[in-house]
Amino acid sequence: MKKTILLSALTFCANFYAQQSFQNSNNLSNSNETVSFKYGMNDSADFIADNQNSDQTSSQTNFNPKDKTVFETQKSNSPYEWKWVRDGIWTGAALGASAYGLLLIKEKNDLPESEEFSFTDPESLREKIDNINFLDQWVAGKHNEDANAMSDIPFALSFVAPFALLFDDEINDHTGQYIGLYLESLATTAALYTITAGLVDRSRPYVYDNSGVTSEDRRFRNNGQRSFYSGHVAATATATFFAAKAYSDFNPDSNGKIYVWAGAATLPAAVGILRMEAGQHFLTDVLIGYVLGAGTGILVPELHKKKMEDIDIYPSSGTSFNGDTYNGMAFKYTF
Repeated sequence: MKKTILLSALTFCANFYAQQSFQNSNNLSNSNETVSFKYGMNDSADFIADNQNSDQTSSQTNFNPKDKTVFETQKSNSPYEWKWVRDGIWTGAALGASAYGLLLIKEKNDLPESEEFSFTDPESLREKIDNINFLDQWVAGKHNEDANAMSDIPFALSFVAPFALLFDDEINDHTGQYIGLYLESLATTAALYTITAGLVDRSRPYVYDNSGVTSEDRRFRNNGQRSFYSGHVAATATATFFAAKAYSDFNPDSNGKIYVWAGAATLPAAVGILRMEAGQHFLTDVLIGYVLGAGTGILVPELHKKKMEDIDIYPSSGTSFNGDTYNGMAFKYTF
């Protein structure tokens, strides 16, 4: 099917370009259309559709294959492909899984009463903290409410970041496709997080706070038992890394890519630090959320990249080996 569409497009482009050349030529009276093929030994094949003029002579003119055609100047090419059936099923399934995960979270049990004593008795609590791995042990007992509120700021900014890239002309030409991929990425992250948080029991760091600042009601409710893993960090990383990946794919030669990627890496890291200070998550929770979120933000666009990037179509004109001039469209496939 792709070959049929490609050949049809080549035929249309060749005819269009030939007609334009015919109308602009004052000396063209008798012409016939021929098709010539050029084969090279440099692992590439060129097909040229010609409008040949035996009476007209001119010096050879070559176009740069990297120059945009008249169609490409009107709208840039997207590096991605969107298929409504495939991506509709993917996004719908992810949203359904997210809804199921939310039900699991809502029905999650509170901390069993048999375990409450170990979090209220100083000696038992000390022993529990000592048994935590060295990466997470220093976070146990943190409960900064200001940090909890501040973490929502970069979290909210991350969702806006991909929309800011719509000011980029290359991305703006494919707004619908871009937003569709963004929503698909977020839905995938939401599904992974909600199901995991609903099934895995792990006490948050503030549950280990026995100073009296954090109430026992808050410590032992079901919300305190879903530390694994950080949903805030995962969602932030998905949004920012998706934006960086898409920007790089649409603008592969941009010098600003390094700054976009730096921002993408910094924002979820800031959210992770604040979530730990707030006593919401341990370091391993943050690291896993970061990796899964960033991985989804990068992988979803990558899986949608077009597979025919080694094909190039461009206008070409010049003089053939027998001295006749030609105008046409060139098709180049690099092996």
